[in-house]
Amino acid sequence: MTKKQEPPEHADTAASLPKHQQVFEALKQEILSGKYDARRRLPSEAQLVRRFAISRPTVSRALRDLKAAGFLDRRPGSGTYLSPSVRTTSGYFGMIIPGHGTTEIFTPVCAEIARRSQQAGYTLLWGDSSANDLETRAKQALDLCAQYMRQEVAGVFLEPLELIPGREAINQEIIRTLSASRIPVVLLDRDIVRFPERSAYDLVGIDNLSAGYRLADHLIRKGVRRITFISRPGSAPTVLQRIAGVHDALLNAGIHWSPEQIAYGNPDDKAFVRGLFGKSAKYRPDALICANDATAARLLVTLAGLGIAVPEEIRLASFDDVQYAKLLSPPLTTIHQPCEQIGAVAVQTLLQRIREPDTPPREILLDAPLVVRRSCGALG
Repeated sequence: MTKKQEPPEHADTAASLPKHQQVFEALKQEILSGKYDARRRLPSEAQLVRRFAISRPTVSRALRDLKAAGFLDRRPGSGTYLSPSVRTTSGYFGMIIPGHGTTEIFTPVCAEIARRSQQAGYTLLWGDSSANDLETRAKQALDLCAQYMRQEVAGVFLEPLELIPGREAINQEIIRTLSASRIPVVLLDRDIVRFPERSAYDLVGIDNLSAGYRLADHLIRKGVRRITFISRPGSAPTVLQRIAGVHDALLNAGIHWSPEQIAYGNPDDKAFVRGLFGKSAKYRPDALICANDATAARLLVTLAGLGIAVPEEIRLASFDDVQYAKLLSPPLTTIHQPCEQIGAVAVQTLLQRIREPDTPPREILLDAPLVVRRSCGALG
């Protein structure tokens, strides 16, 4: 008696799937495991019908889905072969995320990347590049790059380094090393070059220019006329995009904005923060926009220590909408990062890059809604 073969993993779950999906999953796992020789034809439809004890139309649909997903190349009159993009696929993706564990938004991004990678048949390799010491973090990122090359990963998700002296050179070295091994890269959140330049690599993030504009426009509609933007030195190119968006909103409202209203410094430094409001300050602000929620949270503490009340004396807003943003006192007006969507689109982008390596580089910018809370002085 011939026993029907089920897909190799999660048989109980797979048995509840439609027949064509069961065949799809079984063949996908076998392809990724290296069972089939790229130079030889895969089993014919007739052979698969006998193997799975199902109808030919069901097998045909599964093969069409595998072709659409980039796993197969069906050649009329010749048969079914592995897609060229699968020939060098190891079944592993690598991830270099220095912000994981130190920046809250990357935790859900990474979790979604792991889930989507597994669904696509890839194992995601996680390496630690999140040391508190910035120089150690840079070394960890370079070590991971070398490790992924040895493991011949099919692609890498990279969050470029920031806040580290010489970060541009380190980011370029990571990219050059991976490119030399023909390992595709998807950049997360930010580019490896300064705005408005654009690198030749796929990037998935939010529209930071639009986000900066909408945040400033909201404050302007609430009566704000003097905005100071606060960032730490050495921040990512995304910060420059946010600054440009703020500038555009003020320009559109007919409000002058000087480069002196961009303040680079440590939000924990009372002298730095006091200087924004002192008598010698040329542009005393009535609102502060921070580069991210982490900066805003620390700034709130410093402002409280200086006796400056938010939002009564100064309005405050920022970017990211991390979990604690709504728990701060006052709750923080901010731009929401669609973290799960960023992770899902990043995996889709890398899979397409593997299937179509000659596609021009894409910059996929997702919508990031404004979340209004009490720190900006008014709701709505």
